[in-house]
Amino acid sequence: MATKLLLTFAICRLIVTVGLTVDPSELLRLGVGGQLSVDPFDVETASLDFGLISRSEPMAVLHPGSADDIARLVQAAYLSSQGFTVSARGHGHSINGQAQTSNGVVIEMSGGSRGSRLGLGNLAKPQVAVKEMHVDVWGGELWIDVLRSTLEHGLAPKSWTDYLYLSVGGTLSNGGISGQAFNHGPQISNVYELDVVTGKGELMTCSEEKNSKLFHAVLGGLGQFGIITRARIALEPAPQRVRWIRVLYSNFSTFTGDQEYLISMHGKPSTLKFDYVEGFVIVDEGLINNWRSSFFSPRNPVKISSVGANGGVLYCLEITKNYDESAGDAIDQEVEALMKNLNFIPSTVFTTDLPYIDFLDRVHRAELKLRAKGLWEVPHPWLNLFVPRSRIADLDRGVFKGILGNNKTSGPILIYPMNKNKWDQRSSVVTPDEDVFYLVALLRSALDNGEETQSLEYLTDQNRKILRFCDDAGIKVKQYLPHYTTREEWMDHFGDKWDRFYQRKMEFDPRRILATGQRIFNPSSASTSTVSPW
Repeated sequence: MATKLLLTFAICRLIVTVGLTVDPSELLRLGVGGQLSVDPFDVETASLDFGLISRSEPMAVLHPGSADDIARLVQAAYLSSQGFTVSARGHGHSINGQAQTSNGVVIEMSGGSRGSRLGLGNLAKPQVAVKEMHVDVWGGELWIDVLRSTLEHGLAPKSWTDYLYLSVGGTLSNGGISGQAFNHGPQISNVYELDVVTGKGELMTCSEEKNSKLFHAVLGGLGQFGIITRARIALEPAPQRVRWIRVLYSNFSTFTGDQEYLISMHGKPSTLKFDYVEGFVIVDEGLINNWRSSFFSPRNPVKISSVGANGGVLYCLEITKNYDESAGDAIDQEVEALMKNLNFIPSTVFTTDLPYIDFLDRVHRAELKLRAKGLWEVPHPWLNLFVPRSRIADLDRGVFKGILGNNKTSGPILIYPMNKNKWDQRSSVVTPDEDVFYLVALLRSALDNGEETQSLEYLTDQNRKILRFCDDAGIKVKQYLPHYTTREEWMDHFGDKWDRFYQRKMEFDPRRILATGQRIFNPSSASTSTVSPW
C-alpha cells in the first residue's frame, strides 16, 4: 500500500509539472519488477555522478523490471503535453551530468540486484552462446559481470575499457576504449545486435542488416537516439594469464615511434604482436609511484632524475601478452623477440604475470585503495581528447612540458594511439581525420588538501587552457566523452557528421526528450512543436 501511494505521488508530480496526458494507471502498471520512485535516496543518487561537478535533481527515478517498462515510460513522455525528459543512467560514471535531468525521470539501468529484474527474463543474467561466440546482455549490465559470466565458458569480449564497473549501454553510447582498441577496435566495433527504445517509445531490434540506421546512430550516439536495453557482444577464447610489461622513455618521439610501430602490427599473427598497447605521461615523481602505477615496487621507487627525463617528463609504455599456462615457455621467447624492436631505456623494464581477470579488473583494485583513503568520491574534472598523430608532438611541447610543467598532478595522464580503420565511420562517434590518432586522457581528481594546484577550480581552469592552446595552435582535437554547452560547439565537434546526426535525432527522438544532460538539444512540447531544438 505504501509503495503504491509513493508511485501515485510520483505520477501526480509529473502530471502537475509537465502535463502528463496518459492515464496515471498506465504508469502504475510498469511491469512486474518496475518501480517509479521519489524516494529521497533514489533521487539524490540520480542527481549526482562520478564527476561530482554538476547536480540536477529529477522528478522521479524508474527502476525498470523489463525493456517494456522503459518503452512505456518513454512513450508516456513522448505523448505528454509538455514532453518531460528521460535519461538513462548506468553506473553513474559520467563526468559532467550527461545522465542527469531536472525536468523528468532518470532510469536506473544498473540499479538493484538481478533478483529485482525478474521481468528481464533471460537477460536477468548474461546469456552466452558458445557456438555462435556471442553474449546477450541487459543494457545496464556491468562489464565486470559480463566478463565473469563469459569466463565460465572460457570466453570473453574482445575489447574493453580500463575500468569494468561501467554499464554496457553506457560505454556503447560513447565508444568504449582501452589498450585492445588498436587491434579489435572500440567496443562499438564489436557489437552484433541491439534492442533500443527510441525517443518515441518504440522498442526496436537493430543490427547491420535490420534497422541499420538506428544501429549505427545509437553506437557512440551519446544517448540521443535511444536507450540500449540489450546488446549482443562478440566473444573470443579467453586467455588464462597476462604478461604485463612497463618500460620507460625520456624522449617523446622515440616513445610515440614505438607505440605507432606496435599498433601497426594489428594485422599480424598473434605471436608477432602484443595484445594491449597503452602508455602514460609522468610529469612528476609522485605520479609514477602513485595508485595507478602501483605496478612499481614501493620499496624501489622510480625517480625521474635517475633516468634522465627530458624537460622533467618521462613516458611509460604499457604492453601485455596474453597466454595460456600450457604455453608458458613459448611466451618468454615471443616477448623477448617483440621487445628487441623497441627503443626504451634498457634499465627500466618492469614485468609481472597475473590471471587474465586480474589484469582486466586492475583499476578496481586501485578504486578500493582510494575509497579506503576517502579519495574516490571527490570531483573528477577529467578531460579526454582524440589528437591527430601529426600534432601529438606539439601537444607534448605545449601541454606536457608547458601547461602541466612540473606541477604535482593528482591522477594519471594516459596517452596511446589507435588505428582509425578499426572505427566504423557509420557510427555517431567523431575522430580526427588521420589514419592514426591518439587518446590523451587527463584523469585527475580535485582534492581539498590545501594545495592550489589540486583544487577543482585550478584543474578546471587548466583544462580550459589546454583546449585554448589546441585551438590557438590549430590542433584539431576531438573530445572523447564530449562536453559542450552551445550549438556552435556541438556543430564544430561533429563537423561534416552534424547534418546526419541532426537528421537522425529528428527521426528517432523528434521531441528531443532523451539524454538532455548532454546539452545538445532542447526538448520540445507537443503544443509548441516549432520550438528551436537549441
